[in-house]
Amino acid sequence: APTKTSNYRAIFDATRPADKPTELLPALNMAGSELNALAAANVPMTNARFAVVFHGPAVDGILDEAHYNAKFGTSNPNLKAIAEMKRRGVEFFVCGQYLAAEKIEPKTLLPEVTVAADALLVLIHYQNNGYALLSF
Repeated sequence: APTKTSNYRAIFDATRPADKPTELLPALNMAGSELNALAAANVPMTNARFAVVFHGPAVDGILDEAHYNAKFGTSNPNLKAIAEMKRRGVEFFVCGQYLAAEKIEPKTLLPEVTVAADALLVLIHYQNNGYALLSF
């Protein structure tokens, strides 16, 4: 069970898209769920350090509102979740190699997401610093 004095560190490897364009990405759903569970257990948010790295098909979920709407014909359901998690200290990264390979312009993505050189290097960095790897 979560304790108020423990530290919780996790890196979420986000590769899977949502089942429908109107649904949250699985990794965001799980990260938000875990943050809420820690809050419900009265764990201070300063003890929760989460990061999410997007690559593969999950990258569509971090398109800005205009580009998401143009691609899927609906609003991006991930906007509020990302903004709220960013406010709670969650860090967001996207694989620069994937963007280059798929010819996705970084300016079409949400501003809360930092372009990293490579998703796997982000995963290695966080794991080397004691973060649990959670893949969705």
